[in-house]
Amino acid sequence: MTQPASGGPTAHDPRAREQVLVFSIGAFSFVIAAAAVQEIRNTDSLGGSVTDLEQSTISKVRHIVERDSRFYYVVGGCEHFRLPASRPTSVLILRDVPVAVLVDRIEEMAELRVLLPLPRAFRGEERRWYRGLTVLGRRVLPVADPRGFLSEAELGQLEEQNPGIFQVAGAGVQERKRA
Repeated sequence: MTQPASGGPTAHDPRAREQVLVFSIGAFSFVIAAAAVQEIRNTDSLGGSVTDLEQSTISKVRHIVERDSRFYYVVGGCEHFRLPASRPTSVLILRDVPVAVLVDRIEEMAELRVLLPLPRAFRGEERRWYRGLTVLGRRVLPVADPRGFLSEAELGQLEEQNPGIFQVAGAGVQERKRA
């Protein structure tokens, strides 16, 4: 007689569970906490609320978007994760950070039952990108940290390079609303 393996969560595991969103960029899948996402939009539906940044030494940020009187830096998911170029069709507008992330598609909503620490092989900036790893179905997926898309230094640099950009973008949005 064999004993069942223990240590992993079971269907009756009393530990807290977290609702997550599984998204993909190219052939790669990622997870982010559903509570960290304010809104999911189709890139075509953003239209007039997008403003190009005139200056950006941060190559993964080329635009800002206005939603509900708030502004978000649009981070290219491919550039952020250093993946081959793809055609994003959706944007994740994040809740507690001024960031919107371009992704290729939303795969599913799921329940995160276990969050594993990053292996020590993750030594560089990816330690800031991810909260850890999780297992969904038969896949091990990285769990994105919403604060990892733009560091405080990068946010400061964007503000410094584009002073008043949010006011300029807001004026453009107001003009379009009046027309």
